[in-house]
Amino acid sequence: MTRLEDLPIRDDLRGLVPYGAPQVALPVALNVNENTHPVPDEVASDILDSIARALRDVNRYPDREFTALREGFADYLGNGLLPEQIWAANGSNEVLQHVLQAFGGPGRRAFGFTPTYSMYPLLTRATGAEWVAGERASDYTLSPQSAADQVAAADPDVVFLCAPNNPTGTPLPIDVITAVYEASRGIVIVDEAYIEFAPRDAVSAISLLGGRERLVVSRTMSKAFAFAGARVGYLAADPAIIDALRLVRLPYHLSALTQAAASAALRHADVMLGMVDEIVAQRDRISATVEALGFRAHPSWTNFVLFGDVDDPRATWQALYDRGVLIRDVGIPHHLRVTAGTAQETTAFLDALASLESGA
Repeated sequence: MTRLEDLPIRDDLRGLVPYGAPQVALPVALNVNENTHPVPDEVASDILDSIARALRDVNRYPDREFTALREGFADYLGNGLLPEQIWAANGSNEVLQHVLQAFGGPGRRAFGFTPTYSMYPLLTRATGAEWVAGERASDYTLSPQSAADQVAAADPDVVFLCAPNNPTGTPLPIDVITAVYEASRGIVIVDEAYIEFAPRDAVSAISLLGGRERLVVSRTMSKAFAFAGARVGYLAADPAIIDALRLVRLPYHLSALTQAAASAALRHADVMLGMVDEIVAQRDRISATVEALGFRAHPSWTNFVLFGDVDDPRATWQALYDRGVLIRDVGIPHHLRVTAGTAQETTAFLDALASLESGA
């Protein structure tokens, strides 16, 4: 068998490891921050009807500009956004890849504050750019001054700000975003994949877009909208940014079926987001209970909890696995991360964790 290292692969890709969270058929899977609640029946019916209508013309290429979907996202985001300020792709990872293809690439660098989403450096290197890692405080927060100083020193072409942060759940204050923007000369991407799980009065970076032509705010339908399997991500930015992304996207990159499904889901945004409050309640329940069990739960504005003071993360992960519960070892020493699922899934995780602590 031919080995990967025997192939004439790009030198800058040698030794890299692809993204890969475990995919195992365990009874309780809480490792990849999915929304474990199924799409409500009434919404699923409308989505199926929309897909069926789109199928009648599937012999033709889809709307290359996904006009109706952009209108739907603009309406959902509000803040006076226009459809020409919206972009979408097959998951937020492809959205971020488009940005890096347009504004990163060979001879350029991208910057992010670690620990953060593991795909940022992977996407950066895959598009030929250099990844530069900044630092967070010991509690994973960022101050405006520290963040701005680090960005100014690195002088990157692209800055990633995860708000709230994955894998730590840490909120990102608006003044950090503005400080980083002012300290940079390149594109600043604020990744709001989990923003729907933040407190209702939290301010989105969408509100900062006016007058900031280098600011990009990305989102996903995978989390709050329970649409992980549909693969739909999107962003809002200055129309000139959108024009740049057209230069690097593949022709007709969003299928007619994807456009139909996402547009239908957006028509039912209030129903789809009705699951958020329940997920937040389970997240807070997890935080309180793991604290009671002697661990440290980090503050989270997401649909997951990072908890520390784990003596042996690998052994704990394996013991939970053996009890039918799959969570995530994100590589932070003495920490594990668990997604907030349904009430039943949360109970299964907490009972399994408690049984480890009691020696049962």
